[in-house]
Amino acid sequence: MTNEELNTALYQKMFAEQEKYRDWLLTQSPDEILHHCYEYTVREDIVLALEEYDLSDKQCKALLKSPCPLADVFKDFEKRESDYMDNIRDTIECRANAVIRADFIREQRDAR
Repeated sequence: MTNEELNTALYQKMFAEQEKYRDWLLTQSPDEILHHCYEYTVREDIVLALEEYDLSDKQCKALLKSPCPLADVFKDFEKRESDYMDNIRDTIECRANAVIRADFIREQRDAR
């Protein structure tokens, strides 16, 4: 198989795995669906990333050995440290500061 074919095969396998997960999720109660929404979203992002990014032949073959490569990648992702919460906190602060600046400008304009 060519590298493109290997990447396509891996993408299709992970896509099918996600579709099966989605079908299962839709049979669950609303509370259970909410409980799994983070996992569903990250898994969607993993499939999307795989669509955009090509792996080497060895990497594709390694992941294709697994019966559930998407679940495997998700489990590894969950263990990683990320700056997600730092980004959230920074966004909150930036938004608050933008509102403060806008209020200050409005007050200065109204005072004239």
